[in-house]
Amino acid sequence: MAKARPEKKPNQAERVTALDLTPAEFTPAMAAYFDKCRDKLGFVPNVLVAYAHDMAKLEAFAAFYNDLMLAPSGLSKLEREMIAVAVSSENHCFYCLTAHGAAVRQLSGDPELGELMAMNWRAADLSPRHRAMLRFASKLTRASHEIEEADRQALRDAGFSDRDIWDIAAVASFFNMSNRMASAVDMRPNREYHAQAR
Repeated sequence: MAKARPEKKPNQAERVTALDLTPAEFTPAMAAYFDKCRDKLGFVPNVLVAYAHDMAKLEAFAAFYNDLMLAPSGLSKLEREMIAVAVSSENHCFYCLTAHGAAVRQLSGDPELGELMAMNWRAADLSPRHRAMLRFASKLTRASHEIEEADRQALRDAGFSDRDIWDIAAVASFFNMSNRMASAVDMRPNREYHAQAR
């Protein structure tokens, strides 16, 4: 006779990664950052929880993420989230497709676009600007060694400045790193993302 699985205790935390890492003692700055996430989002994204075993790594990750995704840029917040989803789709990253797919749905007000971005951005009805941007990010993900001047010029022709090209590359590169970490440790997205903006 098979053993019955123990019942899940109420409010028991969901598994975040496959690794058993002990949370570090929070710095005041990171404790405040988690509180801000709870106030603004209603939860702390699991990617932050995953990094919380090492305050130096958590602080570096949060600072770089916030600079790339929220700081002033020639790219809109939606464009940066679209890059995150296109890269994550190439890498089949469950965590980032779920979390950033939700962000595309929210920022665009278009649930269908969020789904298309996750499945195959090439099937979406996108502007020439966005096609050029995502074509570059996807090529950078699949074959970064093949990027050449013609690829950068295609972005200029679509209206991007050289600073914008840097930002496209930086966002795509960051999510390639994040995707690989998430896959390596089997990082799981917060359940809240699945229902957002549908």
